[in-house]
Amino acid sequence: MTSRSLRKFLNHHSALAGLVVVVFFVLVAALAPLIMPDDPLKTNFLAVRKAPSMAHWLGTDELGRDILSRMMLGARASLLAGGISVVIAMAIGVPLGMVAGYFGKTADQVISRLTDALLSCPFLILAIALGAFLGPSLGNAMIAIALSAAPIFIRLTRGEVMAVVQEDYVEGARAIGLPHRWIIVRYILPNILSPLLVQATLTVATAIIAEASLSFLGLGQQPPSPSWGAMLNVAKNFMEQAPWMSVSPGVAIFLVVLGLNLLGDGLRDALDPRGD
Repeated sequence: MTSRSLRKFLNHHSALAGLVVVVFFVLVAALAPLIMPDDPLKTNFLAVRKAPSMAHWLGTDELGRDILSRMMLGARASLLAGGISVVIAMAIGVPLGMVAGYFGKTADQVISRLTDALLSCPFLILAIALGAFLGPSLGNAMIAIALSAAPIFIRLTRGEVMAVVQEDYVEGARAIGLPHRWIIVRYILPNILSPLLVQATLTVATAIIAEASLSFLGLGQQPPSPSWGAMLNVAKNFMEQAPWMSVSPGVAIFLVVLGLNLLGDGLRDALDPRGD
């Protein structure tokens, strides 16, 4: 990020607010074992569905477990699923998009038609279908989300490469006989990183929602390990008796997704060379 882009980002108040929210949740997830007030897996049948109090700030669940502790540990599953699935999606989508955009012809036709077929199915529906096919586990949920998100990065990378490859410096590199891999790594990749970074930030938010949806359906994190989606799945059965069970994970998902979207919008504005 250049100094000009950094100044634009620092002047973007909503993006800074999003950054603070994201950093907060990342720190909570990273430090969860050190700061959890109670054992998130420990049951206490004398404290079943207790309302928030000084002993349990966010209340307890149907087995008497401390919701705050489970929220902190669940943040790890949700954030890891969002981050790792996007990394896998980029590892698949960026190289394929580069091949399609740079070499064109048959490679472009094959990759583009496959991408169109995958994009014709809504992201969340495709993730649920793949999750059901692979089986219920957090690892399989990450793979399902990654495969569903990969076409987004293929399409974006292909379009950006097709724009950059027409530039004079790329034509000059080709004219002097530089190898294709050197041209791609040295001249093309650095010039398409900005839109990829913005898209990755926004896709992490989508991936977190997808992980919560899969866990809600029993296809993600498996009990007794907590995740925000799995906590919502249990809480739906106690909406009248213990509404606090659903409020905490719901608000957490809302805040982290909002923070990532604000951060992504700020990065897009800061890295846009056409901006003021």
